[in-house]
Amino acid sequence: MQLRPGAMLLRNSVQTSRLSPRACASLRPSTTSLGGRIPLGTVAALYHNSPRRSSAWGAAVSVASNIASNAINRVTKGDMHIDPLRTVAKEMKFLTGNIRKLLGSGHPSLDRVAKYYTKAEGKHIRPLIVLLMARATSLCPKAPRSPVPQTAQGVNTNISPLDILADVNPNSPLLVGESAEPAETDAEILPSQRRLAEITELIHTASLLHDDVIDHSVSRRGSPSANLEFGNKMAVLAGDFLLGRASVALARLRHAEVVELLATVIANLVEGEFMQLQNTAQDEKKPVYSEEALTYYLQKTYLKTASLISKSCRASAILGGADAATVEAAYEYGKNLGLAFQLVDDMLDYTRSEEELGKPAGADLELGLATAPLLYAWKANPELGALVGRKFEQEGDVARARELVLQSNGLEQTRLLAQDYSNKAIAALDNFPDCEAKDGLIDMAIKALKRQK
Repeated sequence: MQLRPGAMLLRNSVQTSRLSPRACASLRPSTTSLGGRIPLGTVAALYHNSPRRSSAWGAAVSVASNIASNAINRVTKGDMHIDPLRTVAKEMKFLTGNIRKLLGSGHPSLDRVAKYYTKAEGKHIRPLIVLLMARATSLCPKAPRSPVPQTAQGVNTNISPLDILADVNPNSPLLVGESAEPAETDAEILPSQRRLAEITELIHTASLLHDDVIDHSVSRRGSPSANLEFGNKMAVLAGDFLLGRASVALARLRHAEVVELLATVIANLVEGEFMQLQNTAQDEKKPVYSEEALTYYLQKTYLKTASLISKSCRASAILGGADAATVEAAYEYGKNLGLAFQLVDDMLDYTRSEEELGKPAGADLELGLATAPLLYAWKANPELGALVGRKFEQEGDVARARELVLQSNGLEQTRLLAQDYSNKAIAALDNFPDCEAKDGLIDMAIKALKRQK
């Protein structure tokens, strides 16, 4: 199977994420290696903690395990009483209001649809992670040539002439309004990092609008989905509008690398959605289980979920002027947390009701999707191959697939894989100085495994 870029990232996570962040920097894959193949032995290592003969590997695994265990023990023993939200509460207070300012439109209908998902109280996990990472990396070593920090006014200042930007749309918020700032700002979280958190939520919300159309969803965050409320066309256009507004805000950060990172995220979201159109790389009608099916699933999961979290964490560290090792560590944390988060999400689709989730439950099978719990069940039940191949379209397929998943150890195997990624996320923070923000990031990785919706 020919690899996509996301696969190489996942492949190398086996080798790098158990090491210290400084060691990770020297082991990044070169761009010339993106066309290779993953040996099945390496693929298996991605899913199982099998022992290695190499003493160096064993030592690295031991170090990573100890780091994660110590962090988790601090929480379970009550030594760490950290509410991640409290750590960045001042910044989060203004998040929704600032996002709504960025989304203003001179067209009333577009304005209403674009702001629809900002009315419901979302989890805001992604901006919370960005802000925690900003505060945590502020204490880390700085790059030799750190960028000049953006001021609050700078992130709102246009680059092109206003009469060109607004043209025949004089009511555009591009002309007026500035983001609200905490009354007492501090040097640990810069205005550009606060704006990055808002941009991250804009991109995520745009993806929800588009996903709900693609998946024919009827509810989101406990309310009717935008496509149900306004129709598919308006929901798609609103999602496009959010991406446009996010792009303008991103450009005004005036940082080429950060623009490149977040623009790549938008492309990744589309790539992941295309990968999700089929359950295996070859899209066979009667597939036989292989480790490549899990590899394909994790590539898709990285693109659809972990890319935004990992690249926004990296961007947050870059905007704060962190050194290369810290930037790599921030990326590793976000990548592994994102994968753990989605694995748990795929488990909840089998174990929670629509009322508990605030969105349709059991939707994956109805949409023809084979996620991790089913893939692990398929490994033990070859019968599932035919169902996977026809995307559970025949009458009784969904019920039978669900029955086989619940009878298997698929959910437990998925939980163990999510735990492994959570541990890797925690291990990536090893060289960060101890502080509340670091503890908050650790707590986020632990809570990702325990969440119920």
